[in-house]
Amino acid sequence: MGETVRLSSARDGFQFDAYRAGVSDARRGGLVILHAIWGVTPHLRALADDYAEAGYEVLVPSLFARFQPGFADRDTDPALMARQMGFGEQTRWGAEVLDLVQGAIDALAPPVFALGFCFGGTTAWLAAARCRGLSAAAAFYGGQIVDYIAEIPQAPAILHIGKTDELIPPTDVEAIRAAHPDLPVFMYEAGHAFVAPNGYHEDSARLSKLRTLAHFSRNSGLRGES
Repeated sequence: MGETVRLSSARDGFQFDAYRAGVSDARRGGLVILHAIWGVTPHLRALADDYAEAGYEVLVPSLFARFQPGFADRDTDPALMARQMGFGEQTRWGAEVLDLVQGAIDALAPPVFALGFCFGGTTAWLAAARCRGLSAAAAFYGGQIVDYIAEIPQAPAILHIGKTDELIPPTDVEAIRAAHPDLPVFMYEAGHAFVAPNGYHEDSARLSKLRTLAHFSRNSGLRGES
């Protein structure tokens, strides 16, 4: 359903790939999906197609393009964990790839939304605070959000976190809630990566998607959306 497109960094014009899934019917807006450390995986591409079916023109930018051009062939590969985590560290868990996120936002007609998973969840949090042109954002199990707790979202944001996520302890959740008392933080009977194949939890994945779509709809600014 989708295709590979070339986008440009909003900072220096660096060219990078993104997966694009277009809408076939009424368009609700643009959506930037931000990947976990594994990159633009088959699962993320299928998820983009799914959101396109819901009316969103989707871009999934390759945020590690400066280190790892192209898309991932598989969803996870434990043998590559150290390398992929190294990419996350080099980008300061998303802070150094916001120029690519901005390039994807700029390539979409408004309203534009963002969501991300794990590494991409932290990046979505940072994008809500630092990028221009977002109407709303949703961050799924962003493990380093607590390190950027002082950031103030400029676009309405929501968080999705598993109650048994070993990478996001309850103390981190409490700190986030204390720093942002008005921020919706939804907790699920699941662990980490409950939308991804390696940690999938059907009820949590379904409910978090419904809440995300409702969040986008409320903040779309489109007539008839609420």
